[in-house]
Amino acid sequence: VQLQASGGGLVQAGESLRLSCVVSGTLSGLSRMGWWRRSPGQGYDFVAQITAVGRATYGDPVKGRFTVSRDNDRNTVYLQMNSLQPEDTSVYYCHVGIMDSRSAETTYWGQGTLVTVSS
Repeated sequence: VQLQASGGGLVQAGESLRLSCVVSGTLSGLSRMGWWRRSPGQGYDFVAQITAVGRATYGDPVKGRFTVSRDNDRNTVYLQMNSLQPEDTSVYYCHVGIMDSRSAETTYWGQGTLVTVSS
């Protein structure tokens, strides 16, 4: 399973970006898809996740500003980020869960895409 994230870049505060993450490989059992982030000098923070049936959850810092979605035909998860703030500056990592025949889940991670928000 491979994940390729894209869409990061440099924006000014208040602007928007949309991240994409394309998943390829053996995807039978693809379940949750989502995003974490890691700010400079910080640990990993949960950003958003969407289940196979479309239920989305968000980390408190991004609620109301970010929207996670998925296109199951394209095996892609998106993160629409609006009203970006300097504190959103991070490397954003996509992740997916793959369920096997015994309902055990393995998590796979993408390589990360850098989002920089200037004030």
